[in-house]
Amino acid sequence: MAERSTAAVDVADTSGEEPPTAKAGKATDDGAKAEKVSGGENDAAGTPEERAEAIEAQPPELHSGHKLARRYRLEECVTRLDGFSSWRAVDEKLRRAVGVHILPAEHPRARPVLSAARSSALLGDPRFVQVLDAVEENDLVYVVHEWLPDATELTTVLANGPLEPHDAYQLVSQVSQAMAAAHREGLSHLRITPGSVLRTESGQYRIRGLAVMAALRGITCEHPQRTDTEAIGALLYAALTQRWPYENDAHGLTGLPKGVGLIAPDQVRAGVHRGLSELAMRALINDGATASRQEPPCTTPEELAAAVAAMPRIRPPETAFATPPPYQRTGYQQGSHRQASAHSGPSVRQTQPVATPPPPLQSRTGRALKWSVSALLIAALGLGSWQLADTLLKRENDQDKTQNSQPQQGSKKKPAKPLSIAGATEFSPLGEAFSEDKASAAADGDPSTAWVTKRFKGWPNFGNLPNRKDGSGIVIDLGSAKDVAGVQVSMYRPGQTTEVLAAAPSASNPTSLSDFSQRLSKSSKAGDKLTVKPDKPVKTRYLLIHITELPSDGEADWFRGGISDVKVTG
Repeated sequence: MAERSTAAVDVADTSGEEPPTAKAGKATDDGAKAEKVSGGENDAAGTPEERAEAIEAQPPELHSGHKLARRYRLEECVTRLDGFSSWRAVDEKLRRAVGVHILPAEHPRARPVLSAARSSALLGDPRFVQVLDAVEENDLVYVVHEWLPDATELTTVLANGPLEPHDAYQLVSQVSQAMAAAHREGLSHLRITPGSVLRTESGQYRIRGLAVMAALRGITCEHPQRTDTEAIGALLYAALTQRWPYENDAHGLTGLPKGVGLIAPDQVRAGVHRGLSELAMRALINDGATASRQEPPCTTPEELAAAVAAMPRIRPPETAFATPPPYQRTGYQQGSHRQASAHSGPSVRQTQPVATPPPPLQSRTGRALKWSVSALLIAALGLGSWQLADTLLKRENDQDKTQNSQPQQGSKKKPAKPLSIAGATEFSPLGEAFSEDKASAAADGDPSTAWVTKRFKGWPNFGNLPNRKDGSGIVIDLGSAKDVAGVQVSMYRPGQTTEVLAAAPSASNPTSLSDFSQRLSKSSKAGDKLTVKPDKPVKTRYLLIHITELPSDGEADWFRGGISDVKVTG
């Protein structure tokens, strides 16, 4: 199993000073702090009465081995704070590790936590640690989320030293893009710290506790985008300098010297990338002040992501190869053994000199034999050369005849080239669209965005609804009729029963299954990718990636699918 830090939400971390937009409230009995973000906002558990109510709303006595919903077996308590607890648990039905937050149903934060968990689960973005279940049952409210055994907290990574420029660039790029996508859906984090960002073995960064972490701690905010942007800037600052950008120590990092204020990362440590240093300052100084080089401050994750994209690309460091050791002569090489024996002492037995043999074949008979053998060798070489030349000439003549008789067979096939996609729409026969506004995400060239169906309970064929008997999917518009030689589809989740169909070249705006008369592939279960190459190019303008059956959504009797990206070649 992974260490405790890889899955438990960092709800109990109170070390160090918060950013100016995140001030701490009164301390609880166990040393943790309830927070409110920015001035003038309401803390969900900020008043003494509400704090007392949260502390008194203790959950029933839970222990290792206790089961929730006859499915989730609690293994280890990793956090106990303000009347709620967080556990590492095992999903016995799917045989995997999960994390669980548990609150009493009468806890003042129970309703906000349920609402935040369900909103986060609907986002479905793989850059966040996913919420798997949010349930109120038997006077308890519990939230089940992913447990990532191969991930490491950024706190642990930074304990070994600052990141390389390429790794720091990837960190700020991935986290800012993920938070920009979350804010577009109306979700914020408000608690981004090195403890809430995980790095997987593949180098990808995952954010845990979206919306849920703030709800558990009772955090509210008037300017959530500015708060999250400043927190990302603090992450980048710490990654470049291995220092926390405020005066107090926090998250295992040493703070800045007192009284000097906020100084740029390249002034804290030598060798810091200048562009990343300025980017960190633009994210941290986001209250209207001007960052270095007169660049405007970044006040939203989307502005920060755009600033990262505008930077020159930072290449990863080249792999360093160790220099091989110098060549060592062994004791068994020619001459060395005799030299070693000479140093060991005088030899008991003197080596007798060997008489030089006379040159061979010096007689008259010998000379005649040498000339005869030389003549035979010359004759054999001449005959062999003639036979070799004759064979090569015959082979060239045969190749020339073949090329002259079949000129077309030797021509090479034209390499496939990508076709541009003019548009993508949701295929929703006889019913309302699921996510028509997200259909373009299936053809934008970015596998991290996707068109996703709704969740259906009980039936994988879209809830066994009569108006969905023809399934769903994405209709790709190539702009005009073109020869299609191949289609590659990146699936949102493996296990979807899918086929690829094409409309007639003269078809215009097809909407029903009967409009797609040409079949490019058979209906079968697809994995992460579906690659289709017809025997010969098919001329069409419209392609249908048709899904008829959805895979499990990770929860019993719930099904969901979607498409991440589509590429077409001609």
